[in-house]
Amino acid sequence: MSRVDLTEAAADLLRRLADVHGPLMFHQSGGCCDGSAPMCYPAGEFRTGEADVHLGDLDVAGVHDPVPVWMSRSQFEYWKHTHLTIDVVKGRGSGFSLEAPEGVRFLIRSRLLTDEELQTLA
Repeated sequence: MSRVDLTEAAADLLRRLADVHGPLMFHQSGGCCDGSAPMCYPAGEFRTGEADVHLGDLDVAGVHDPVPVWMSRSQFEYWKHTHLTIDVVKGRGSGFSLEAPEGVRFLIRSRLLTDEELQTLA
């Protein structure tokens, strides 16, 4: 059981981005400059620490390294009962996220976790 997953469209984009930028990571932004969006960075470019929660790692076929997904601890308090799926849609992405020049943007689709899933994650 994982708190985070991705669609095949997002996996395709991650493969292309990894070919150009190497290992990748996500940080779910808290709504400052770019709303609340999953931001994709070269691994290690966004510094995480005690104020962040590691939601899990995405294993993407064709990408050598797992892609860790992080979220600020304060935002996690609002989202801790949800399963997040990273997807990609047409539109302008964040200026800070690697997909911005591609004419697409990552977004989060969410659903509530079941009681059984929450127990598994506890």
